[in-house]
Amino acid sequence: MRQAILGAVAGLVLAGIGVFWWQGRATIERNAPPPPEPEAPAPDPLDLPVTDPGDMEGPEPPEMSELTREQRRFFRYDRNRDWRITRTEMMASRSDGFRKLDVDGNNLLTFEEWAVTTAERFDEMDADGNDELTPAEFATSAPKRKPKKPACSC
Repeated sequence: MRQAILGAVAGLVLAGIGVFWWQGRATIERNAPPPPEPEAPAPDPLDLPVTDPGDMEGPEPPEMSELTREQRRFFRYDRNRDWRITRTEMMASRSDGFRKLDVDGNNLLTFEEWAVTTAERFDEMDADGNDELTPAEFATSAPKRKPKKPACSC
């Protein structure tokens, strides 16, 4: 019995709150600014003046300068070209390498994951299997350079 009375009282309170909210909303809408006036129709494209751009003169476009090797390296990190490298831009270039090392994909690199990957890489470089790397064997671990694409001879 007590629950039924409590439910009825709660329902009346919620209904009263709803009525006051609805009236307050109507008051706000009554004081709202009038709707905007309709805009003028768009001009007919056939009525626009015709010009010949061949007669126009303007500034010459700037010549593109060749980037130095250091500038190219800088712009590999500076993705938005604002001449500032943020921490996010710097870390973004490392995410692919991190994902290769993070074997279980939990975004945590444990020592075991790093050690297994490093040991496998060492074993791949150690061609003669004597657990030592000679300079020639170590050179096989250098990053592979992509061959330059020939310039377009169009």
